[in-house]
Amino acid sequence: MLNRSSERSQAALKTLKDEFPNASITAIDCDLMDFSSVRKAADEIKKQFSNGIDILCNNAGIMADEDKATKDGYDTQMQTNHLSHFLLTKELFPLLTMAAASKGEARIVNHSSGFRSKPSTPLDAKYLGKNGGNLGGNGNSALLGGGRWQRYHQSKLANAVFTTALQDRLQASGSRVKVLCAAPGVAVTNLNTTTQDKGGGSSFINFMMRFAQSAEDGTIPLLRCMAAPDAQSGDFYEPGGAMALAGLPVKKALEPLCTSAAAKRLLWEKSAEAVGDFAV
Repeated sequence: MLNRSSERSQAALKTLKDEFPNASITAIDCDLMDFSSVRKAADEIKKQFSNGIDILCNNAGIMADEDKATKDGYDTQMQTNHLSHFLLTKELFPLLTMAAASKGEARIVNHSSGFRSKPSTPLDAKYLGKNGGNLGGNGNSALLGGGRWQRYHQSKLANAVFTTALQDRLQASGSRVKVLCAAPGVAVTNLNTTTQDKGGGSSFINFMMRFAQSAEDGTIPLLRCMAAPDAQSGDFYEPGGAMALAGLPVKKALEPLCTSAAAKRLLWEKSAEAVGDFAV
């Protein structure tokens, strides 16, 4: 478990250990708004799991945060939701390759959102650069693409584009490591609560939450990518219900926004510029 050190993360760890006393659970401090913290966490993982890791699940995220910069200079949402996950993947890829060699496969799972295409604007380089605090302000309309939500859209689009760009590289190299992507639909989690607390709520989101599924049901697309025997590299899973809000996960094709060659080149170039490139 990679989390910022907090009462919430400690409570989650205790709950898991209480409910699954025979499980081996390790908690490692990791603040995705701080690249140095991510690198330190990756170093600790390398020490503790030197024989390889089977799955890297890049599922952390914040939503509709205010227009501000991390200590590294990037937008808080883009760094938390994508750039630090790119860095984790880069740092841990050798361990995934090691596991794939011994077990036949390993998996990288990225967590996107229905907001990857809402509003439907292409991936923009400025959101991936050191422009934190200067990316559209704090407009609060999710429906009309206010600044908070446009930055969220760009970060969730980046998750999907990262998946397709990495898949191209894995396929070209013949790697046994798989990369997959999921979107949860609408679920009742702390993500919406903290969004409201930060002033990022909107009447549209409040309306959508009327149709929300449980947090547990919201994990199912992610779990399918992580564990389903028939899941293939490059697959994308999302709830199959109306408007993809809820329901059992189904395999879908990602939108052209997520698969365009230009978006994939831009994503990789700017992400590597931020945290370093890695060979697949």
